[in-house]
Amino acid sequence: MTRVAGKVALVTGAGQGIGRACAELLAREGAQVTAADINAENIALVVEAIEQAGGEAMALTLDVSDEAAWRDAIARTVERFGGLDILVNNAGIAGPENVETTDLALWRKIMGVNLTGTFLGIKHAIPMMRLRGGGSIVNMNSTYGLTGGDGSAAYCASKGGIAALTKSAALHCGKEGTKIRVNGVCPGAVLTPLLFRAADRYPGGREEGLASMAAEHPLGRNATPEDIANGVLYLASDESTFVTGTHLVIDGGTLAG
Repeated sequence: MTRVAGKVALVTGAGQGIGRACAELLAREGAQVTAADINAENIALVVEAIEQAGGEAMALTLDVSDEAAWRDAIARTVERFGGLDILVNNAGIAGPENVETTDLALWRKIMGVNLTGTFLGIKHAIPMMRLRGGGSIVNMNSTYGLTGGDGSAAYCASKGGIAALTKSAALHCGKEGTKIRVNGVCPGAVLTPLLFRAADRYPGGREEGLASMAAEHPLGRNATPEDIANGVLYLASDESTFVTGTHLVIDGGTLAG
């Protein structure tokens, strides 16, 4: 397994769900991985699993909304592994409130993690990737970032912002000839703690909620974190060297209808 052999990757939100699947898959495919998350206990377990499988990884506590923390995270990654080739901006949070019930504190919190966190990651990764002669930045978006939804107003807005930011950063990097690519991934419903919390709010509870979400996908099921990690691996690898400024939709066909 060598699709990203010799590359250094930093994955945010790596303590669980999609982020953990990305960190483990990138390590399995040969990358040296910094697994970053605000939850130190979770990432310690992820790094332990990677190392037990024969990979190389470092755990790093990171609040993605903090610019100083980003500078430190990238500096420590470069110090440990010698550079940075792949950034997966996966850390994200959500809230169920609609545009009228969302208070300003929640709005700012979701924007700070989802949109500002992604912006800071891109901003501080580019100079390090420039030194390597190129790199790949993958931003975790959502189908809600392309279509919106009647609830989760701040989440939808943050993901829509990521969609536009991804394109802007891709154009910036492409026009200066850095060979740094910037793309996004837009999952549908994925079996992660975030989805389980959303399913818990259904009148019939989690089982009913998950079944209802699965039924919205033409393929008839919810995605696994590994389904999304496989798409991230493609965008992170040299198999996608002519792909930038776009979003890979992994939604079981939901947006096709």
